[in-house]
Amino acid sequence: MDYDFVSSRNQAWLCSSALAPFVDAYIFYLINLGYSEQSIRTYSHAVAHFAHWLDGKNCQLQFINEETIKKFLFDHLPACECAQQCRRSMFSVRAALKHLLKILRAEGAIPGHAPRPRYPRIEELARYETYLDEVRGLAASTRTCMVRYVDQFLAVKFGKRPVDIKLVTSRDIHRFVTRLGKDFKPSSIRSVAGALRSYLRYRAMLGDHTEPLIASIPGVAQWRLATLPKALSSLEVDHLLSSFDRTTAIGRRDYAITRCLIDLGLRAGEVAQLQINDINWHEGILAVKSTKTHRVQLLPLPERTGEAIVDYLSHGRPSAPCRALFVRHRGPVNSAISSGAVCSRVRLASSRCHMTPSIGAHTCRHTAACQMLKAGASIKEIADILRHRRIDTTMIYAKIDMDRLNLVVAPWLGQ
Repeated sequence: MDYDFVSSRNQAWLCSSALAPFVDAYIFYLINLGYSEQSIRTYSHAVAHFAHWLDGKNCQLQFINEETIKKFLFDHLPACECAQQCRRSMFSVRAALKHLLKILRAEGAIPGHAPRPRYPRIEELARYETYLDEVRGLAASTRTCMVRYVDQFLAVKFGKRPVDIKLVTSRDIHRFVTRLGKDFKPSSIRSVAGALRSYLRYRAMLGDHTEPLIASIPGVAQWRLATLPKALSSLEVDHLLSSFDRTTAIGRRDYAITRCLIDLGLRAGEVAQLQINDINWHEGILAVKSTKTHRVQLLPLPERTGEAIVDYLSHGRPSAPCRALFVRHRGPVNSAISSGAVCSRVRLASSRCHMTPSIGAHTCRHTAACQMLKAGASIKEIADILRHRRIDTTMIYAKIDMDRLNLVVAPWLGQ
């Protein structure tokens, strides 16, 4: 056992437990993932706490699984009296035990994942998601959201019973959608209604008579172009970009990420998917894989954006077999960042600038569109850069072009 990461109390808990033979493998696993010494110490203490609890429950090794961990997290931790300094942070303990399960399964100490019960509803949802992917070509995040809403409706109506669309009534749909009004915003209710409408159209494609059900889905009063897009001013953009510490590797990475968002108007998911090979340095072109249309579009790479990426690749990005352009610098290292991480980096930067409320990655996309509009770009050109499938989506930016709107405004009567 590597005692540098484990306190004497936790050593005693681990050595007397059924987890003792796997402690070294666990610590080496975290080291190989690039976790810091503090993170390894935190995770090993959480595992020691778990091992001590297992001894008290007389739980044998082969019975450790996700359900055992849930009991530890939600039943034991809130009322824990094992020791004053036991690790009780739900976030860190959950992450530590998730890694522990991987090690135990890799060593063959516990059975693999138990197969999920294949309820008729689950099989129906799997077929529906295949339709969304192969027929409609929707992004994975969109499919997940739509399937989740349809699952909630089918669970209420059928539970574990077979799905029979003939048993669904207009009243069932109306009651389900209107019940969400207490907890959901209008935009979220529209998403639920859209998911149900899509599912019923899928069933109609299979031959079911769902037209009356589709017509019964209540509409939600929300006008797409009623609000103005939130964008940053030039001064706010300068403050945001200057908030990154570009003397550090993470600061260089986050600065390059934000430049991609503001200069090119990329979505967070598109930034996370960028690969090193997507950049043609000789031509100054960036290949962007759209997260919505699954198409690859070539965009000109602005000089400032290219310089920020080069600075990160030369002096910030660690050497890693992963070909992602932007990678994690904390464990697990050598893996691409997620779209959520892209959003969080912008949000943290805006908090450092004392922006209230803090902004997300999509605000940078709005900012890019507004900057192009002020530079004299047409709506069609902006739509092409932002990769909008419909020009109507881009028309919202026409509402903030005050110079051009003043040219067409009618004079007020009496003036």
